[in-house]
Amino acid sequence: MTENAKPLVLQDIADDPAALRSTFALFPSGVAALSAVVEGEPVVLVASSFQVGISLDPPLVLFAVQHTSTSWPKLRGAPRIGVSVLGEAHDLAARQLASKAADRFAGIETTTTGTGAHFVHGAPVWLETSIHSEFPAGDHDVVLLRVHASGLAPDTEPLVWHSSGFRTLSPRV
Repeated sequence: MTENAKPLVLQDIADDPAALRSTFALFPSGVAALSAVVEGEPVVLVASSFQVGISLDPPLVLFAVQHTSTSWPKLRGAPRIGVSVLGEAHDLAARQLASKAADRFAGIETTTTGTGAHFVHGAPVWLETSIHSEFPAGDHDVVLLRVHASGLAPDTEPLVWHSSGFRTLSPRV
């Protein structure tokens, strides 16, 4: 330990879900909109638990979804799911897409592929995926998605979820 370092203090979170939630909130993550057209209507789920780089062979990404989700049971049956990693300009759109509004895509520019994958414009990354596997994990399910195609806009900065709010990255130096 260096001379000026504070000692590490750990808190037992076994009986304190609020403390655990606060702890998890301090880990920054990207925000993704997972969407497909199902029975003629776009369905969307917004996830801050989305992770890339799980596997290169086969190409896999993952996200976790609460058992209480009403969108996932609809999306689960789609042959292809579009993943739009939301950009810094999507803070209001992310809230709208995650809401219970009747038309969650009102005013948001989107594209649907021939396979039914649905994408939000202005994202730094788009992935066309299908479900590879799914397994229970506590009060969530962990879903592995196989990536079939991707699109990039490398000059678009991502939207970040941190400390229970949306943030943007500092400008590149």
